[in-house]
Amino acid sequence: MTTSKTRSKAASAETTPKLLVAMTGRASPAKAAEGDLPVFAYIASLPEPQRGIAERIDALAAKTLPDLRRAVKWGMAYYGVDGGWCFSSGAFVGHVKLMFIRGTDLKPEPPVTPIGMGKATRGVEVASADDLDERLVASWIEQAAAVPFFGGKKR
Repeated sequence: MTTSKTRSKAASAETTPKLLVAMTGRASPAKAAEGDLPVFAYIASLPEPQRGIAERIDALAAKTLPDLRRAVKWGMAYYGVDGGWCFSSGAFVGHVKLMFIRGTDLKPEPPVTPIGMGKATRGVEVASADDLDERLVASWIEQAAAVPFFGGKKR
């Protein structure tokens, strides 16, 4: 017998993206699209605790960068300013990777060198929302916005 609770669980299982253990390509099957709504939909589709971490990162980015641009690219949320993209946030099994495209330019330099993201990319892996050092991440976001990378509007 199928109940509404069973249908709801099945529908949830179908819409929740399968998260990868390590960075080996796309973080999720989320479709590439620019704008706030695709990023909000991507974040809403994540399981906990990744959803809570991604929501905190998104809120911190919005608070730190008044002219924030959002997009979903390569199965992750990308954040930028008018000059280009600054960082990305992708959910994986057990953590969220927060990666700064020009991370080697940041002080202090973020500790993680992600695979397949470019030689200058650095970031952190966050396992719970409580592990997010908001003061340090806001500093990195501000620094990254001062040196954005590719894809910005031509001036």
